[in-house]
Amino acid sequence: MTPTLQIEPLLEAARETMRRGAGYLLGRQTREGYWEADLTADSTLESDFILLELWRHAPENGVWNPPTRPLIEKAVRSILERQLPDGGFNIYANGPAELSATVKAYTALKLAGLDYDDPHLARARERILALGGVQGANSYVKINLSLFGLYPREYAPSIPPELMLLGRLIYEMSSWTRAIVIPLSVLHAKNPQRPTPAGFTLDELFLPGVPLGFSNDEGFFSWRNFFMKADKALKLWDRYGSRAIRAKAIRRAEQWVLARTRYSGGLGAIYPSMMYVVMMLDLLGYPPDHPDRQEAEQQFMHLLTDGAGPDQSGFFFQPCFSVVWDTAIAAYALGESCMAPPASLERTADWLLTKEVRRKGDWSVKRPEVEPSGWYFEYANEHYPDIDDTAQVLLALSHGRGGAGDSNGTGAKHDACIRRAVDWLLAMQGSDGGWAAFDVDNNWEFLSSVPFADHNAMLDPSCPDITGRVLEALMASGVKADHPAVRRGVAYLEKTQEMDGSWYGRWGVDYVYGTFLALRGLAAAGESDREAHILRAGEWLRSIQNADGGWGESCASYDNKTFTAAPSSPSQTAWGVLGLLAGGDINSSSLKNGIKWLVDHQRADGGWDEELSTGTGFPGVFYLKYHLYRNSFPVLALAAYRKARTGPARPIMEVRDTQMPIASGHRVTPSSQERGVRT
Repeated sequence: MTPTLQIEPLLEAARETMRRGAGYLLGRQTREGYWEADLTADSTLESDFILLELWRHAPENGVWNPPTRPLIEKAVRSILERQLPDGGFNIYANGPAELSATVKAYTALKLAGLDYDDPHLARARERILALGGVQGANSYVKINLSLFGLYPREYAPSIPPELMLLGRLIYEMSSWTRAIVIPLSVLHAKNPQRPTPAGFTLDELFLPGVPLGFSNDEGFFSWRNFFMKADKALKLWDRYGSRAIRAKAIRRAEQWVLARTRYSGGLGAIYPSMMYVVMMLDLLGYPPDHPDRQEAEQQFMHLLTDGAGPDQSGFFFQPCFSVVWDTAIAAYALGESCMAPPASLERTADWLLTKEVRRKGDWSVKRPEVEPSGWYFEYANEHYPDIDDTAQVLLALSHGRGGAGDSNGTGAKHDACIRRAVDWLLAMQGSDGGWAAFDVDNNWEFLSSVPFADHNAMLDPSCPDITGRVLEALMASGVKADHPAVRRGVAYLEKTQEMDGSWYGRWGVDYVYGTFLALRGLAAAGESDREAHILRAGEWLRSIQNADGGWGESCASYDNKTFTAAPSSPSQTAWGVLGLLAGGDINSSSLKNGIKWLVDHQRADGGWDEELSTGTGFPGVFYLKYHLYRNSFPVLALAAYRKARTGPARPIMEVRDTQMPIASGHRVTPSSQERGVRT
């Protein structure tokens, strides 16, 4: 371990670092009260964009010259900037080449005009073949390619629209899966076989001798084998089944999709489903000037940053917007720091109150009697409030009292919102005592064996990280520790602890994330830090700390199913510190060294730098980089350290010499037009 500062100088250094970090966050707050930060992923988004442009602008006389050629060229440069020395493309920073991402990149680059012998293509081709050829790519790559005749349709998974006619079956899939597969099922049914430029093939990516179909590593008597045989039956249905039933199913899927684009920034407000909606409406005959089709295309293109985003410049697509999530975390960190002017957090609270869900969405299928509430992740996504966001917003609202529009100024609007959100959270608790992301008891494990489930996110089961955050939020919102839901949540965390003392993190990388949130939830619920499971978790956090005093974990943890070390990062170091503090550690050398790492790595402007992807989309498949994590979580960790050492601080209204900047905001977005919201 590195040498440590004496405790009092370290405490003062931590306070000064927190002050600068809070000032940095305040300087990024918009006039409306929210925070807008980039959310970035890997090169697959830009690769898919080029394939979508081939769909939208078909070749003429075998020549592909789309009107969006300038954007395509920018996408090409963006993709090439991320090619690895071995020719492949990875799905997280510092990760190895990943086959599906590399196939997508190769296809996009070749479509855009790179010559077969171009060194970039040659190296990518070599890497693809070394990794198993296009046959080894995931099902969504094969489905996308099959739409253009680039992969044999008979070997791509079937996604029949008749799923819409099977009662509540689609609601046993995760919300993001159903938002993707329902529009995709229409494409499957129509089997479009859209044209490619003359002579264009991907034959060179097929590895000789490798089967084109699905593999079965679960044995004859398995769900996997059952679904493989079902897929063959579905392909017969495609050819010989009832046209009337299929037409009814397509119409049901179309209606389902269109209904969920209202009060939203796009279906599910996420890139894949929004892309497939554009394709679906085109295939169903919606003309280019039809309002639904125009809006679908505009909403998709809102995800594009071309030039300079809030955090980085260049050309890239965001997988979605994380504005509510980022705002709630930043506001909570500032509230805990006691270094934000009250007016700043009041503006945030007022803005967040406007984002409360007041319509029933997919979640209400299993909770039909529950009053709508909760918060979504993006600018607008009324059909899909999520439990994690709702918990984090409640934590933020514990520091900022919103009341804009209250005639008597009592904050009645704020209080009513809190009550509804708490009731909604309590209603969304699973039968196992935990909380999931969007749904309740979405855990039919056998569905993970269907051929198109290899995106590793077919289900939305309870997870420790969300459960920990919900417990913390419930306690901050006035729920008592002896409430039955709280006790069931505590029991869930106790039984899901890993043998080494950690907890799995579903939505952040990975065990460090799950452990810090589980510990904070348990501490909020009144668990003694002398309990064996709390002590074991603290020992685990100390055991995996890096020699430089920070914490870092690789996305490879998901593949290895155990903690995998990585260089220290600001967000993960903050999580390590927060976990130790929640476990009752306020004076160990591990804690001090973690604080010192945050102090030493702060930039002069009050922010921190972070290269790693520390957010999780689909474990093992898709990872996220939240560009505000590196700034919000260190402030929260330093605030928690200060509070543990000295007790609650006085609010900034009584501290006049902080010289904290009041933000004027870097961007003004008219509230009625936020990111293409459809009403």
